[in-house]
Amino acid sequence: MNHSAYSQAHDLAGAVARLNRRLRQERRSALTASQLSVLSAVRAMGVATPGAVAARERVQPPTVTRVLNALDEAGLVVREPHPDDGRQVLISVSGLGEQILTRERDRRDEWLAAQLGSLTTDERALLTGAAAVLERIANE
Repeated sequence: MNHSAYSQAHDLAGAVARLNRRLRQERRSALTASQLSVLSAVRAMGVATPGAVAARERVQPPTVTRVLNALDEAGLVVREPHPDDGRQVLISVSGLGEQILTRERDRRDEWLAAQLGSLTTDERALLTGAAAVLERIANE
């Protein structure tokens, strides 16, 4: 990697980290960042095995199991037996889990929309394009 690309990577990583930190400050839930991330992943997946959630979150299965146990105890996920594999369970988001995710997303989006509202049209267009690129990078 040439120095310019390295410098760009450093600047981008710092900006993304600061934005992520600021978005986390908008949270009002008692859930940890890991719990919210796993709950969001389960919502996105619909119904999933713990192993599939771990793969999506790029963490070890025991880590996801601990987080899912806490979410289950709080009533935020539902566990059901896997129809084809008695050793597995299927996880989905409960109604309460949906409410918490919706509240947190709405709070975060409200703050971010206010910030975007202060930008120029060109700046907002630039960020719209960048969001797609960042999503692609994050999923590689």
